[in-house]
Amino acid sequence: MQKWFWAVLWLGGEVTWAQEKALDMKMDFEAYDPPSSLVVPEHRIKKAKFPFIDIHNHQFDMSQSRLKEVVARMDELNMAVMINLSGRGRGSADHLQKGYENIQATYPTRFINFTNVDFNDIDHPEWANRTVRQLEEDVKTRGAKGLKIYKSLGLHNKDSQGRRISINDPRIDAVWAKCGELGIPVLIHSADPKQFWQPIDDQNERWLELKLHPGRRYDERFASWETIIAEQHDVFRKHPKTKFINAHLGWLGSDLQKLSQRMDAYPNMYTEIGAVIAELGRQPRAAKAFLTKYQDRVLFGKDSWVPEEYETYFRVLETEDEYFPYHKRYHAFWRMYGLGLPDSILKKIYADNAKRLLNLR
Repeated sequence: MQKWFWAVLWLGGEVTWAQEKALDMKMDFEAYDPPSSLVVPEHRIKKAKFPFIDIHNHQFDMSQSRLKEVVARMDELNMAVMINLSGRGRGSADHLQKGYENIQATYPTRFINFTNVDFNDIDHPEWANRTVRQLEEDVKTRGAKGLKIYKSLGLHNKDSQGRRISINDPRIDAVWAKCGELGIPVLIHSADPKQFWQPIDDQNERWLELKLHPGRRYDERFASWETIIAEQHDVFRKHPKTKFINAHLGWLGSDLQKLSQRMDAYPNMYTEIGAVIAELGRQPRAAKAFLTKYQDRVLFGKDSWVPEEYETYFRVLETEDEYFPYHKRYHAFWRMYGLGLPDSILKKIYADNAKRLLNLR
């Protein structure tokens, strides 16, 4: 349908009206990405203001040569400690053991491993006892400081009958309880952005990401987003003596009021900002208020190990810059604003909260 616009024309001092036809031009959403003409102060921060602990990272190669390479980049960023959540790699106790030995031999103060558990054999009558013993051994002899739960629990893991294993399956209760007994936190990633369950259309804020990565969408074969999140919160409720780190702001970064309600309801729930800094950057006043209120329970996390992307996090947290882009347009096509957090809060988010959770000096 053609669109017409009315234009005002001045002819001999008289006003006349004429129809103006829109230009016959089309441009894809992906192509339209003009540079901003806004002239405002910019601060490109390559190094964090204070030494920080990255609570959410993944290193599948923990060889000594790899550690040397990673530490060099960590020093450039001012990263004091990296938490490797994939301690068992693809599930191997030997991987965790060798990684621990390499850390102790080279950089004992720079890396910490979390361990992982396998849910595929959950039907076995000894699964819970066996898994609890594994946790104890990983903590006491293999240096594990926490447990990482992947999003496969609640989405992909199934029992021997092909039934989805829910996050709050009572057979897992012994594992959550043991973490509380051992004094180690559980960093749990449940579900994914809510938009991954929605139709891929013009109403979906993650349209570009789903177009480029259609396999990220969850259809009717999967449990609903609401079901998975409710199961996760049920675990927090049932195990108040265990400390949980709800990854990625619990996928509630776009609804900080609801996230605040969950933080208030579950005092044992912490959270981290990995892969969701763009949610905070587009609502600087609300985000600053949230981080101020929960400054003792929010941790710094990045997720993927791409050193060049850390400056986006530093810029959002430390500066008061205006209207700057995220580093992946398909994650966030909007512009962001710096929160300008005070040093006292920065120090907590960057390191102090993680030190307290992990009992580090």
